[in-house]
Amino acid sequence: MEWKVSFLPDQQIVVIQTFGDADDAGSIEMAKGISKTMMKYKALRCLIDHSALVSVSGSSGVYYRPSRLLGIGIPLKLKVAEVVLPAHKEHFAFLETVCRNRGINFSVFSDRESAIQWLTE
Repeated sequence: MEWKVSFLPDQQIVVIQTFGDADDAGSIEMAKGISKTMMKYKALRCLIDHSALVSVSGSSGVYYRPSRLLGIGIPLKLKVAEVVLPAHKEHFAFLETVCRNRGINFSVFSDRESAIQWLTE
């Protein structure tokens, strides 16, 4: 999986645009980069736009993802919105549930506008 990072200074949102094929290893590497970027901008809002992903795999690692995220320094105060395609909704809905159960403020959306609105509430 590849990704591009940008920052919306007016809303204090780090934006990650992903491309290609998502898997567990790529997701953890991306999370490490997000952690560093969030610290750089002193931001607590993150929009991950997965609308350009071709495929998603690695659902067995989803259950342990919150522990791994917290282990690499993702703060609990972080608010994460993910934009996903309908074809990937089930995978990311499970991730949303697992993250919320572990105290991570995480929500999945089908469009970018709704995700930004939720992040700025």
